[in-house]
Amino acid sequence: MKRPSEVPGPMHSAMTRTTSIAAQIDAGLRSLRVKDTPNIRAFRRVWSRTLHLEPGRFVLAVAVTLCRRYGHRFVPYELIANHPAAYCLLTGPRLEALGRGLDGWGAVDSFARTLAGPAWRDGLINDSLILQWARSPDPWWRRAALVSTVGLNVRSQGGQGDVRRTLRVCRLLVDDHDDMVEKALSWALRELVVHDRPAVEAFLDTNEDRLGSRVKREVRNKIKTGLKTPRSAARG
Repeated sequence: MKRPSEVPGPMHSAMTRTTSIAAQIDAGLRSLRVKDTPNIRAFRRVWSRTLHLEPGRFVLAVAVTLCRRYGHRFVPYELIANHPAAYCLLTGPRLEALGRGLDGWGAVDSFARTLAGPAWRDGLINDSLILQWARSPDPWWRRAALVSTVGLNVRSQGGQGDVRRTLRVCRLLVDDHDDMVEKALSWALRELVVHDRPAVEAFLDTNEDRLGSRVKREVRNKIKTGLKTPRSAARG
């Protein structure tokens, strides 16, 4: 007979189950023959259906384990985004735990587009957290701040347009010429064009001497043609 101290309690059982589920998801991802977005998303949808009745805290724990132990990003972020109870539990510390170790544009954009931007839009986190990221010494967190503004503005994902908050982040990073940050600044401004073209034009004019040439070119192309790169230029 086990001594009382050796009898697994509810917390131990939950941790064991979290680890088990995360390991199964990792094994399934590694076994996919074609690891492209459609196949990975189809795999994630299966797990979303499997976990849809689980408590939000459990799904968050699985997602954090997938990020920390196995290095996954896309699937754990989408598991949370598609589980309303888990999504509603997002806070600043939880988001930063999920974003710990971000080191590439794909992971950053998945994090900011799938979780951070929508959470900001929906009032789960406040402006101060995003502004803190914008001031980070880590360029990936600065990019995350800019890409999070996309969630405020993309209509197909519930964005209604938020000129004030978007431009506040853009102003903080107008002098940042890290390549990944500049590209994100261009993206943030281009998404805002459809909501307030004059505000974006004024931002470009005011910061003409500070903005990188790529940002000015791409955003002005968007204003004039509706495209980041006009087709004629792309063919040339």
